[in-house]
Amino acid sequence: MIRIDTEYVTLGQFLKMTDWIDTGGQAKFAVKELDITVNGEKEDRRGRKLYPGDVIVIEGNEYKIAL
Repeated sequence: MIRIDTEYVTLGQFLKMTDWIDTGGQAKFAVKELDITVNGEKEDRRGRKLYPGDVIVIEGNEYKIAL
């Protein structure tokens, strides 16, 4: 469970929050290289907005967004 204090976070921000990347600049490449799904659908847009209740799976690791 990953808690946010805003309405949403982008996938790029989420990757940084969960330590998959070190800098925001790496997000562009990470979303193309990593196996990422959002709510069961393949995702490769770093700007994808993630809201509370969304389920994100990165390389088999599952996360859920919460407030």
